Amino acid sequence: MTVDALITDTASRLLAEVCTHSTIQQAEAQGEAPEIWQAFAETGFPWISLPEEAGGSGGTLLDALEVLRLVGYYAAPIPAAETGVLAGWLLASAGLELPGGIATVAPGSTSDTIQISDSGHVSGTAHMVPWGRSAERLVLLGEGVVVSVPATAAIISQASSLAGEPRDTMTFHGVQADVASAPDGVDAEALRFRGALSRVALMAGAIDKMSRLTVSYTNEREQFGRPVSRFQAVQQHLVWASQDAALTRMAAESAGRQANRGDARFEIASAKLVANQAATRATKACHQAHGAMGMTQEYELHHSSRRLWTWRSEYGGVREWSSWVGQAAAAQGADGLYPLITAGSAAV
Repeated sequence: MTVDALITDTASRLLAEVCTHSTIQQAEAQGEAPEIWQAFAETGFPWISLPEEAGGSGGTLLDALEVLRLVGYYAAPIPAAETGVLAGWLLASAGLELPGGIATVAPGSTSDTIQISDSGHVSGTAHMVPWGRSAERLVLLGEGVVVSVPATAAIISQASSLAGEPRDTMTFHGVQADVASAPDGVDAEALRFRGALSRVALMAGAIDKMSRLTVSYTNEREQFGRPVSRFQAVQQHLVWASQDAALTRMAAESAGRQANRGDARFEIASAKLVANQAATRATKACHQAHGAMGMTQEYELHHSSRRLWTWRSEYGGVREWSSWVGQAAAAQGADGLYPLITAGSAAV
């Protein structure tokens, strides 16, 4: 199964038009980008991969991940991953209503204190909630249940990620929520892996954009009478960035294809590890090639690099996924390693 080319073309043209340097800067200053979100939502992009009978736009998970890659490429300051791929998936899986506006999900911080009563009332605090202040509904996972609570009923303590995007603390005091049983396979572990996959797709786009910006900049800037891209030291940075862009995209596509078929834990864990490591290398290479220009607010490189450093820490960092992949490989033994890699998550 492949990605719908019409979806890719339409999403790319839309995001290129609305995600200008000034609109992204303005979104960071305001903490949201309602105009960009409205244009994005009018196309139905946030709900791609969710069944039409549940209120979604249809399509596949691969389509949704390709849209997320483009969101990362254009540094779109919108909750695209949260509304559809994460919160929307939880709601649709449990048969709960999809909101017409933004939905977000509590990623499951160890410091969360959320409690859900038998009568469906939510109390406690959820931390580091993406776009909490802009959301219509916050989706939570309880013990065997999916919970949809009105986000507007929360007491919100605003905070931002390194990229300037909302990562809020939301506190509830006995707020009535919609509650439904979570089907088999929809649990905290599944959400963490799906969240990691969403970040890999976003990171693949952002690293690609950084690499392209760096090639363009070093071709245009001259020193000693020739483009700086002609210098061997700079060429090394360009190669590293290009390699990491290609590697992350391949990892994202491989994990996405496996996830579209079923269990993809090994592929997602490996892809997130690859993306996290690539983000570190590519950011270093691209910023070094740009020099001081890459650090200025007036130049767009930081839109990608600061998002990368946010996403690399969300839904598992290098240490967590290194440990997970290592344990999965060790459990197979020497003779089982190659089948594990080639046969997919069914071997785990």
